[in-house]
Amino acid sequence: MNRSCDSGGAKATNTGFLNNLEDEDEDINNIPLADDDPQGLDPDLSQDEQEEKASRIAQVLELQNTLDDLSQRVESVKEENLKLRSENQVLGQYIESLMSASSVFQPTSPKTKRK
Repeated sequence: MNRSCDSGGAKATNTGFLNNLEDEDEDINNIPLADDDPQGLDPDLSQDEQEEKASRIAQVLELQNTLDDLSQRVESVKEENLKLRSENQVLGQYIESLMSASSVFQPTSPKTKRK
């Protein structure tokens, strides 16, 4: 069986694929936003509706930022919790070791009753 590989064609195909990906990235980054319109958010809306919409957008953005902050805080607390659990385990083992080495914490033989 005779196999031939045209690396030049594959390279051209890969380059075309990469160029398409770059074009898609540019398209994603060039999405028009509501505040990109210098004359207002929507020409079909009244001034009050535009203000309401702008207010809602601001609220959504603020809530997104709050959610992001809370998510970061949850991750931070999880990491701290894991660290403290580990430290507690080490301290528990240390205390057990001290207790087993001390005569104060050794079991004693039962006392006999005096007559």
